[in-house]
Amino acid sequence: MMKNHNMSLLALLLSGMLALTGCGGDDGKDGVDGANGANGVDGTDGADGKDGVNAGEFVSTVYKAGDVSFTIDAAENTLAGSDAFVLKFSVAATNQVGDAKPLTGLEEIRVYSATAVTNATQDGPSVYWQSNGSMYCTLTGMRGTAETCTLTEDPENPGSYTGTWEHDGAATIMSAADDLNAPHRIMLRVYGLTDENGVAISDKVLETFTYLPATGEMGVASGKDTVPDAVCKQCHGESDATGKLANIHAHHNYESVENCIQCHNPGTQPSAEEAAEGYVYDLPAMIHRIHGGEHLAALAPYGFIQAEEWAEIKYPAPLYECTVCHQGGDTWATEPTRAACTGCHSNIDFATGVGHSEFELAQADDSQCMACHTSGPLAPIQAHKVGKQAEYADLLKVNYTGATKAASVNPGYQVVTVTAEVTLNGAPLANVADLAVIKKTSTLMGNISATGEVTRWATRPNLTAGTLVNGVLELTQEVTDAQATGTIYLSGDMQYCVSSAGKAVSCADDDLSFGDDDWIGANIPTKFFNLDGGTATPSRYVVEDTITIAQDKCNACHSDMNYVKRGHHGVHNIDQCMDCHNNNYPGAHNGFDNKDLATSVHYYHSNDVVPYPGPADDCTMCHKDGDALFRDDGTLTSGRKAIQVPNGYISPVSESCHACHISEAAVAHFKSNGAYVLGSEAETSALPVESCATCHAEGKSFGIDKFHKM
Repeated sequence: MMKNHNMSLLALLLSGMLALTGCGGDDGKDGVDGANGANGVDGTDGADGKDGVNAGEFVSTVYKAGDVSFTIDAAENTLAGSDAFVLKFSVAATNQVGDAKPLTGLEEIRVYSATAVTNATQDGPSVYWQSNGSMYCTLTGMRGTAETCTLTEDPENPGSYTGTWEHDGAATIMSAADDLNAPHRIMLRVYGLTDENGVAISDKVLETFTYLPATGEMGVASGKDTVPDAVCKQCHGESDATGKLANIHAHHNYESVENCIQCHNPGTQPSAEEAAEGYVYDLPAMIHRIHGGEHLAALAPYGFIQAEEWAEIKYPAPLYECTVCHQGGDTWATEPTRAACTGCHSNIDFATGVGHSEFELAQADDSQCMACHTSGPLAPIQAHKVGKQAEYADLLKVNYTGATKAASVNPGYQVVTVTAEVTLNGAPLANVADLAVIKKTSTLMGNISATGEVTRWATRPNLTAGTLVNGVLELTQEVTDAQATGTIYLSGDMQYCVSSAGKAVSCADDDLSFGDDDWIGANIPTKFFNLDGGTATPSRYVVEDTITIAQDKCNACHSDMNYVKRGHHGVHNIDQCMDCHNNNYPGAHNGFDNKDLATSVHYYHSNDVVPYPGPADDCTMCHKDGDALFRDDGTLTSGRKAIQVPNGYISPVSESCHACHISEAAVAHFKSNGAYVLGSEAETSALPVESCATCHAEGKSFGIDKFHKM
């Protein structure tokens, strides 16, 4: 039996009153102690006479939505078909020390159900999601005047729950016509959870599982999940609160593709007015239309339609690289449908045939789609040229093989001679004149300091200025004696168009694989050579200890970094970007005050220059996992100690932070901690170390890791 030896509030009050009246006698001595209060009433046993559960063995509050986990055995549940509805599940949440404990006290949940239906018609994919609706479960079996399932918690096993249907007719999500041998997807949502202070948890608490009702087998493949959450997270990030997708604002964080299909399936169609405005709601078509964003809006003169709500979205990768998202199956390529295709090809009217090829082929259903679009040049993977940009980036290859210097006829100058092996369209360059088809043939050259810092040369020869000597291209550039000292870097910024036959050609040609404004950037590897002999010093942008960003993370969202710079530069790698984007090149950049790579990238990803799809405070989207941004001495891991701007030098830590923290108060804070900022630039690059790391280094009281995801 559990006993309660605590005094009641009344006993405490009485004892306190006795204590007060017992002090302050005439003799100044303490009064006599009052009588002991009576023992409190014993706690009651459970209804069956057994001891209750100790409080520390369960939790009733939650710190964040992702702390909640569900356990369900499909074999014990009946959530589909015509039998009596049965729902059994248990819920746990982490306590203050991170241990999972049963979550007690749930008062309301919602159950969603969908079936992966095998399509027996000629319209749509072979398998599609069909919603079976949703239903609430409450303690009373009612929600207002609406009938719900009755939610009951097992008093002997806190955190274990049963849902039963106690009304006439079948439970809302049950149907005798349902195919119990088809994969089903159940989503559970919990309502009314709060933290320890009684504040409601803002994020939805959701759990999804896919199973076969006929056998109870869990984790079955639906045949529909061609886009896993993991690829969405590459751009949208992962929520700390839920572990699901971050920065998805529609309906506030139904943050998984598995959740979206409960509503966004062929059963949800826009009204005629909404369709005319460009809205579609079936998930494949809708995601295509949303990601088409401003691109489709710009094609309005050609008959394309785009919903106003989605017209300003800027997709950060090529729209035609289907496999950036489709990594969970190939039905996107083998089962073309009118609905999915018109997500992007919104100019097509299949009823009349307008927009469907020059023949304006009307299509009453999807029965003929596969005849043209599953193989050959009209297959999605061929028509969209999936992966071809990366393949064509090697049509021009420049492999730098050496660099030497010799005295110039001009005092104080030297002539640097660079050699390179060049191939064009798979063959060694036979004549320099053949390079005339290349739209842009800029080389990238400059100095690398002993600490890995980059300083670009103002003048560099184009590739077409070279001379072939025994099949090797030689380029020469006159530089100052100081520039002709130590390590230099060699790379390229080169672009060209590609014919439908897959050859680098002039952009004036008619038969182009991509448009004349969608140029291919040559993937030129950067090389380092020491003009004084000995070992060359690589730039800090390629050294693991001084580069904290990971290029594969950039490519995960952008598909290829060349896409980011297309139209301006033909570059693919950070060690090409460094030629302009370094802390020693004092230029302005599209309204921003400097070209430094870190500050420029922060600026673009935080100030709506381009709408950023991930959380702005999630450093892991770009930075390498586990890398510290500060050294022990308070300087940056990169080694940057000053950023050159047109009027002098500014401090690198504060300027990186300033990209997001733009208030006057923030700038005043930077200055008060030793930073030089725009408007009060230093005249020298020998700046003192900012004191930012004292408070904001990782692990400090106000460390960057406390306020950003690191």
